[in-house]
Amino acid sequence: MSVLTLFNQHPWLLPVSLLLLGLVVGSFINLVILRLPVMLEREERSFCGELLGVETGKSERFDLVRPGSHCPDCGHSIRAWENIPLISYLLLRGHCSHCGAHISLRYPLIEFFSGLLIVCLGLHYGQASPQLLGAMLLTWGLLALGMIDLDTGTLPDAITLPLLWLGLMFNLFGTFASLPDAVLGAMAGYLSLWAVYWIFKWLTGKRGMGHGDFKLTAALGAWLGWQALPLIILLSSLAGLAGAMLMLLLRRRSRSAPIPFGPWLAGAGWVALLWGAPMMAWYWRSIGLPNP
Repeated sequence: MSVLTLFNQHPWLLPVSLLLLGLVVGSFINLVILRLPVMLEREERSFCGELLGVETGKSERFDLVRPGSHCPDCGHSIRAWENIPLISYLLLRGHCSHCGAHISLRYPLIEFFSGLLIVCLGLHYGQASPQLLGAMLLTWGLLALGMIDLDTGTLPDAITLPLLWLGLMFNLFGTFASLPDAVLGAMAGYLSLWAVYWIFKWLTGKRGMGHGDFKLTAALGAWLGWQALPLIILLSSLAGLAGAMLMLLLRRRSRSAPIPFGPWLAGAGWVALLWGAPMMAWYWRSIGLPNP
């Protein structure tokens, strides 16, 4: 019996499997969010040292595999049972089993959110399919990018560029958009925010956004086609403006502090992934124009 047949015979099995998979991958995403910026910073320092002829010295291996997961306060190596998504956090009551240090609530929340988003995708697509697989990969990439940008103010090429090429690869077969629409989407996504960046800089002399935002928008265009870009830019701009105003009202951020745009782009892209087509169809219909 094939896996697809098993899922079709037992409809409850797909969302349960997706939830478990989402929780496990969410745990890995926590690792990526924490370690990837440090890895890239070390790589840049090493590269600059080589260019300048400066000895930077050898450092211990640090990547997504080594060193093993450990408590940042006491260095206690996290055992297998302490690394079960969500369950371990509840069993440990949010504290290290060795030193009692508090474990951030953000870790189980990201695991839960990853599982929840993947279940939503399963319910939306209804069955295991190339579309569901692609949507899962895009969702995990957007979740990691949004959190990294929130933490560091950067959108690393190590995720945005593979995401762009993955989108074009899936659309070789028209999974989410035709290949010409996907290529145009990647081009238009990059150039649209690139133009906004330079116009804003010319008018104010300041940078309005980072180059990673161009690449993320290009990636979303590669996945969803150029038709989704107006909706993505509109939703992300409105959400970003509302979020900035809220943070200012709560005094969580000063007026001069930069506000990352990546999380809003990622959220708008995910909304467009699931509901972009009917939302755009309604928009074109409401203004009396044919849906492109």
